[in-house]
Amino acid sequence: MLAEDDPTARVRDNRTLMPRRLLSLAVCTLLVAAAGDAGASGLYYTQRGVRPLGRGGAFVAGADDIGAIWYNPAGLADAGSSVLVDLAWLNFKSDFTRRTQVADRAGTLYNYDYPTVEGTTKVVPIPTIGGSYQFGDKKQYTAAFGIVAPYTAIQSYPLEVGGQPSPSRYALVSLDGSALVIAGGFFAYKPVEWFRVGAGVQLLTGTFQSTVVFSANPPDRLIGAPEDPQYDSLSQLKVGPIFTPSGNLGMTFVPHERVRIGLVGQLPFIIDAPAKVSVRLPTAAPFDKAYQDGDEARVRFRLPATIGAGVEYRHPFTPDVNLRVEASYGREFWSLHDTVDIRSENVKLYGITGFPSPFGVAPISIPRGFQDANLFGLGGELAYKIGSYRVDTRAGFNYSQSAVPTAYVSPFALDTDKFTVSIGGSLYLVSNKLRLDALYARVISSDAIVPPEEAKVPRINPVKGNPTKTEAINGGTYAVSANVFGVGMNYKF
Repeated sequence: MLAEDDPTARVRDNRTLMPRRLLSLAVCTLLVAAAGDAGASGLYYTQRGVRPLGRGGAFVAGADDIGAIWYNPAGLADAGSSVLVDLAWLNFKSDFTRRTQVADRAGTLYNYDYPTVEGTTKVVPIPTIGGSYQFGDKKQYTAAFGIVAPYTAIQSYPLEVGGQPSPSRYALVSLDGSALVIAGGFFAYKPVEWFRVGAGVQLLTGTFQSTVVFSANPPDRLIGAPEDPQYDSLSQLKVGPIFTPSGNLGMTFVPHERVRIGLVGQLPFIIDAPAKVSVRLPTAAPFDKAYQDGDEARVRFRLPATIGAGVEYRHPFTPDVNLRVEASYGREFWSLHDTVDIRSENVKLYGITGFPSPFGVAPISIPRGFQDANLFGLGGELAYKIGSYRVDTRAGFNYSQSAVPTAYVSPFALDTDKFTVSIGGSLYLVSNKLRLDALYARVISSDAIVPPEEAKVPRINPVKGNPTKTEAINGGTYAVSANVFGVGMNYKF
C-alpha cells in the first residue's frame, strides 16, 4: 500500500537514510530463503519413497529393501543383492491471502486484505536410486549405496497479480533451479536371526536457488510507503556447491517370528556453504547511478536430528497370503534450526546518492523460531497371488505436526499440521525377482491463519547487521494441498 502523502518529496529530503540498509537487506532476505523448510514437518514435505510412502511412511521396523537407507539402515540386511529405482512427483498447490494491519494518520489500526496469490510446482521427478550387495558365509553382511532427494515443494509465485505487485513477493518468487540430493554409503550386519544393525555415512550436496523481492524502503514511512514498488529489488541467490556430511544408525529386533521392532537415529546436517548474490537495484532516484560489485557471501544454519521407532506385526494367512502392519513414530528436532547466520564476503555497492562509496555489509543472524515436531504413521501391505503372479496391495496413514509456529508461517516456510493418506501396490515378475511399484498419496493440510498482529516474519532491515522491527509480511490465510504420484522398480539378484 502507498502512503497518503507524496513519497517523492520524502525521497528528496531523506536520501541519506536509505543506502546503509540496501545491501544488508538484499543479502539477508535471500539467505533467509536458503534455510527453507526440512523434514516431513518442515524441507521434506512428506515421507518419501514409493513403497514406504504407500505404507504411510511406516517403514522403520519393516524396512527390507534399499528404501531402508532413509528409514532404517538395519533393514538392508534383508535387502539381499538388489537394485532399486523409483521416481515421484509432488504436486503441490497453495493459496495465500495476505492481510496486514495498517495505522492511519490518527493511529487507528485496521486490516487490509490483498488479492489471493497461488503457488504452484513444476513436474519434477524426485528419485531414489540405490544398490546393495550381500556377502559372507551366512550372508550376514550387506553393503549398499544410495542417492535420494527430499520430497520438497519447489514452488513459484507470480510477480504480479491483476497488474499489481504480488503480495507474496517479499517472501518468495521462485525456487526453480534448486537441486539437492543426499548420497551415502551404508553397511548392515545380521549376526543372528533376531538382530540386525546398520549405519550410513551421508553427504547432502547440490545447489539451492531462490528468487525473491526485497524492499529497500526503511520503516515508519521515512522515505515513502513501506512497500512502494519503486523501492522493490528483484534478487537472486544461489547457495552452493553444498557439501554437508551426516550419518544415521538403525537397529531391528525380531523377538518373535511375527514381530519386528525398529529403532533409528539421524544426525543433523550443519550447512556452511558459499553463496552468490545478484541484485537488481530499485528504480528510485537514489539508485540512478548505483551498481553492485562482488557477489560472494556465506550462509550457515542447521537442519534437524531425528529419531524414530516402529513395531511391525506379520501374519501369514496361507503360504501365498501374508499381511504386514506397522505403527511408527518419529521426532524431528527442529529447534536446532534456531538461526540463519549470514556473512557477506565481498559484496559492495557503489554510487548511491548521499552515501560513501563503497558500502559493505555487517554479519547478520536471523531468528527462525522453529520447534520440534512429532510424526505418527500407520500402514501395511497384503501379499497374495492373482493367477501365477504375486501382487502386493498397500495403504497407510501419516500425521505430521508442523515445525513452523503459526507466527512464522510464510509462503516460503509453508508448513502446517497435515495428514497423508496413501495407497500403492506392486506386481512381481521374472520369478519374483522384479518388483514394479506404484503410489498415490493425498496430503491434507490444515489451513494456517496468521493474525497480522501476531505475524513475525518482517521485511528485513538490518541497519546494524541484525533485523529490526518492521511491518510483518506473512499475516493472512494459507490453504495448502498436495498429491504424490510415484512409480518404481526393484530387482533382486
